[in-house]
Amino acid sequence: QGQLVDSGGGLVQPGASLKLSCITARTIRYYPVVGWFRQAPGKERELVATITTDKGITFEADSVKGRFTISKDDSKNTVWLEMNNLQPEDTATYKCTAKITPRGAWSYWGQGTQVTVSS
Repeated sequence: QGQLVDSGGGLVQPGASLKLSCITARTIRYYPVVGWFRQAPGKERELVATITTDKGITFEADSVKGRFTISKDDSKNTVWLEMNNLQPEDTATYKCTAKITPRGAWSYWGQGTQVTVSS
């Protein structure tokens, strides 16, 4: 518990930007993969983006590709999710997650941060 602390959500208008942060309790390299999921009420949880902490290889879901960017700052043990051109369909609770083995399960979760896009 307390391995990941995510934050940065808020209420914004369509077209706006937000940058979410996920701070890891241990050095970021302890977690070979860090990612972001989101879940809206009544919808299934969706994997949004992932990044490998050794080589920085990234994945973004088709639904956010070109608008969201995942990145990391090793010196700050932080993974960022920069979200541009937000749309109402991006409204969800966003949670940071991390693995402790490259192909294992998502072992740690942040508490979640709410993103609401509405005019």
